[in-house]
Amino acid sequence: MSRALLSLGSNLGDRLAFLQLAVDAVRPALVAVSSVYETKAWGVEDQPDFLNAVCLVDDPARDHWDWLRTGQAAEEASGRVRELRWGPRTLDVDIVTVAGVRSDDPRLLLPHPGTPERASVLIPWLEIEPAAVLPGHGPVADLLAARPRDDRDSVRLTRLTLA
Repeated sequence: MSRALLSLGSNLGDRLAFLQLAVDAVRPALVAVSSVYETKAWGVEDQPDFLNAVCLVDDPARDHWDWLRTGQAAEEASGRVRELRWGPRTLDVDIVTVAGVRSDDPRLLLPHPGTPERASVLIPWLEIEPAAVLPGHGPVADLLAARPRDDRDSVRLTRLTLA
């Protein structure tokens, strides 16, 4: 079994359509998809706001490398260009965690190292999996509670939806 959590983000072009492209890329393995949230850029802050969501997927035929390839194919289909680390992008698909897998490979670090500090991942994750645990870090609810209030408040629920 290969259950994974994917984090989706877009801040260029038709942001919602790019998130939908990523969700469509993981069908029929899709178990759940969060609401869509809007957040300020992280890392390089002088750029447009992001739309973010997470999706839970499960496919016994896919391993963690397959999820990475699927995410990268969706990014490529969106026309993503990698010019600046943490810069603007049409689509970003991060593999947050894959059940039972730890990886120190620089091409795919698992669990994703930035997750404990990103309310933009923790909030939508708790929405679809309230008892979630980030391996090596503990309950996601505790990680979110440890974030500064302004960080949590900066993740704004939108009325946009993904199907």
